[in-house]
Amino acid sequence: MKQNIGIFNAMIRIVCGLTMLAMLTAKYTRKPWKGSYVFMMTLAAMKVAEGILRYCPVTEMVKQGSELKDMDLNDITKEGNPINPS
Repeated sequence: MKQNIGIFNAMIRIVCGLTMLAMLTAKYTRKPWKGSYVFMMTLAAMKVAEGILRYCPVTEMVKQGSELKDMDLNDITKEGNPINPS
């Protein structure tokens, strides 16, 4: 897994993730029957993890999609089809 976000971006993700996690945990303790708080806490924890690991899967997918869009389709058909259409 190659790091794909910078140090400043990682710090922002950690700070925002921890802030959201603290806020949502406080709200969840007052209203534990709300399931949406658990989902949002999971998303906040994912942002913290992305900041610590400095890897974002969404950024990776966008980068791969733009590389795929920029490929020349004529070269692909000559070499064989690396993309499985099914």
